[in-house]
Amino acid sequence: MKTTLSRTLKALLGAGTAAALLLSTSAYAWPDKTVTLVVPFPPGGSTDMIARTLTPKLQAQLGGTFVVENKAGAGGTVAAAAIKRAAPDGHTLFVTSLGPLVIGPHLIPNVGYDALKDFDYLTVAVQAPNVLAVPANSPHKTLADVIAFEKANPGRMTFASAGNGTSDHLTAELFWLQTGTSGLHIPYKGGSPAMTDLLGGQVDASFMNINTGLPQIMSGKLRVLAITSSKRSPLMPNVPTMEELGIKGVTVYSWQAFAAPKGLPADIKAKLHSALVAGLADPQVKTKLLDLGFEIVANTPEEFTAFQAAEFARWKHIITTRKITAD
Repeated sequence: MKTTLSRTLKALLGAGTAAALLLSTSAYAWPDKTVTLVVPFPPGGSTDMIARTLTPKLQAQLGGTFVVENKAGAGGTVAAAAIKRAAPDGHTLFVTSLGPLVIGPHLIPNVGYDALKDFDYLTVAVQAPNVLAVPANSPHKTLADVIAFEKANPGRMTFASAGNGTSDHLTAELFWLQTGTSGLHIPYKGGSPAMTDLLGGQVDASFMNINTGLPQIMSGKLRVLAITSSKRSPLMPNVPTMEELGIKGVTVYSWQAFAAPKGLPADIKAKLHSALVAGLADPQVKTKLLDLGFEIVANTPEEFTAFQAAEFARWKHIITTRKITAD
């Protein structure tokens, strides 16, 4: 009887050891199939560009095959819900802006995921401030001009955005809240038509992302009155920050980040984070991103998790306070 029990125990221990070795080998072999980086927007935008810039760097660092898949819809929430349902094995990654993680859940009912619980956060890759821009021939020469006009003419000055709930829209709402003023929000279906009407003078101003407006700003077609960063941008050293101009609480950044389905193995998470940081530190990548107006962040998963929670609470407050809807 003892011999039989002994043999059974050895067999079970052997099976356990084999299973452990198999899991170890599997983790060590990762990636053993194509890794898909899901971008929740169409090709051509900032998030797509970040994904495609870093994809070859990840492939070089980690081996295997990395590809980008664009899965647009509902402000990025369709892709986020799909990421939640994906296997947490390191073969599906999420490259996203702040929209699906800290804005969409407050605007769209039943998004199909919990932005605070359903993902493993890898790193915020880059961030970029917004700028308050007006056409070059605008009568508003300074931020003080804008505030004075809005106080004298509540709701008359028009502000273009790429759509309801976008970073440029929410920055305008935050600006009005903090300055006790009001303007008229004009939502467009994307940044391109908003830019066209701003350049044509059909709208008065826009809180656009710095890299979106950089070509028109540098060519003199747009005038920048203020920037929402914590310090002046090296690309626009003469443009003051909101804080410098006495407007508190309007330090705002758009950001792009990498995440994965919840439950990513710790060793794969560590390898991914290390490769992402190395890719962002690559001199060619770094120069390209800085020239476009991005700031490299490359923070830790723990820092990203804390930042995500703070951003989630901040934009929830603004959306609730200002009664903003997706329509």
